[in-house]
Amino acid sequence: MNLEHSYAIDLEWTGNRGDGTAGYKSYGREHVIKAEGKHAIEGSADRTFFGDRDRWNPEELLLAALSQCHMLSYLAEAARAGVVVVGYTDAATGLMEQTSNGGGHFTSALLRPSVTLADPAQAELAASLHGPAAAKCFIAASVNFPVEHAPEILTLA
Repeated sequence: MNLEHSYAIDLEWTGNRGDGTAGYKSYGREHVIKAEGKHAIEGSADRTFFGDRDRWNPEELLLAALSQCHMLSYLAEAARAGVVVVGYTDAATGLMEQTSNGGGHFTSALLRPSVTLADPAQAELAASLHGPAAAKCFIAASVNFPVEHAPEILTLA
């Protein structure tokens, strides 16, 4: 049985400096992303593309979505397996290749989840859950580049 879910966002460009897109360097890349009932996200282009470095760019948001999705899938797998996770962090990185036509694409992402467990005896089982979590991540299943994982398992004891 396939279930379908729909999502909606609103995006507003806020970078008109008075002349619109009269020239490539004359307009701002600032924008606001909204969804009903949620805080707005202030976005821009990467600094390389004349964006505001203090705002989230689409490339960071894609990497964040991959990291979030894996974490949520992993925590669900851990709960189902009876593994008690008490901490989870990730230091994810991604590589994007710019092409000669002005476009580009991601070529890879590396997630580095660091999972802290309550019980050291569950370390091996906890490590094995990253595979099933990766297979169930909706976002990773939707991209056309490899999403690798380099997990670390820590314990309180």
